[in-house]
Amino acid sequence: MPQFALNPTSDGHSGKASPADVRRRNRQLIFSLLFPTNQYSRAELGRRTGLSRVAVSEVVSQMLEEGLLRETGQAPSTGKGKRGTLLSVDTDRLRIISIDLTQEFLLHGAVTNLLGQPLRHTEIALEPNAIVSIADIITLIEETLTMADGPIIGIGIASPGVISNGVVLSATMRGWTDVDLRTPIETHFGIDVIAGNDATAGMLTERFFGKGGTNMLFVRIGRGIGSAVLLNDAPIIGELHAAGEIGHISIDLHGPQCPCGKRGCLETLISGAVLRKQMESATRDEQHRILIQAGHRLAQALAMPVGLLDLADVCVYGQPDIVNPVFIDAAQQYMDDATASAFHKHTTIRRCECGPDITIQGQAIAVALHHLAK
Repeated sequence: MPQFALNPTSDGHSGKASPADVRRRNRQLIFSLLFPTNQYSRAELGRRTGLSRVAVSEVVSQMLEEGLLRETGQAPSTGKGKRGTLLSVDTDRLRIISIDLTQEFLLHGAVTNLLGQPLRHTEIALEPNAIVSIADIITLIEETLTMADGPIIGIGIASPGVISNGVVLSATMRGWTDVDLRTPIETHFGIDVIAGNDATAGMLTERFFGKGGTNMLFVRIGRGIGSAVLLNDAPIIGELHAAGEIGHISIDLHGPQCPCGKRGCLETLISGAVLRKQMESATRDEQHRILIQAGHRLAQALAMPVGLLDLADVCVYGQPDIVNPVFIDAAQQYMDDATASAFHKHTTIRRCECGPDITIQGQAIAVALHHLAK
């Protein structure tokens, strides 16, 4: 099962785990088995986790009381003894506030359940080239909170850029450098805030609710370009939390100037905004050629990490005017030519089909998994 933020936490010392660590680990194990939509009895959870009946009972009772789990009926009869009671993730009681900062002309907020599914939405429109401030985000959260119909376990904020410990170290799309999202918002509301990269949020949704497996390279093409890597069901973060910043890898040292300071970054060549501008007055045949070249450039940038990490699944998220069959087929052809070998499994490039709430849902999932680690 997926292990995003579900690995047992440590008190930082070697030796025997504390009782609190054991309880935390056990609830993470049980939640990971049930998330997102599985149903198991206490006995089955014991068999799958290796925990004793007493340990399962203690953890489940606590999670039922907290509103994390619920009882959903009787397990099917096996013909032996009393039927057990099925448990599942409770989607009715606890709520999450999830904020999407990736869109050019609006800030998007939603109240979600524990599966990250949006229940109510709110938006704040932005003027072209608007500078988004912490005060703007706080205003959006305040509006979103008024729609919540249950206790809030956390606030999730998904943003483009490199993010470490709640601080956006760099986000060229917003013009941000060293912007602390977590501290002022957490202080204002008194609620845990989890700020994360938008591509990682999208990857979470694809993993749990799309077609993503335990190893995947997820690419997001919008106003900018970002990516996230999943290996053995663990997201790769990077030493400085910059893993996946493929948009600022230069593939043409003499190409257009990028706001990051380099030339020919992938983002300057095939972002949605760049390609739409190129196709604006182009004929249909010219548009196809533009998309084919863009697909080749994406695959050129991805071929090395795909070969290095032996990845067979590349999932691309973006609007259908850009991420369409012409683009995907061109990327697939280039990838096949660049990586085909007797010892490398065929890499499939496919379009993500998770829908427009992919960022909202993924960042809410990140909040839920963080809550389990507390």
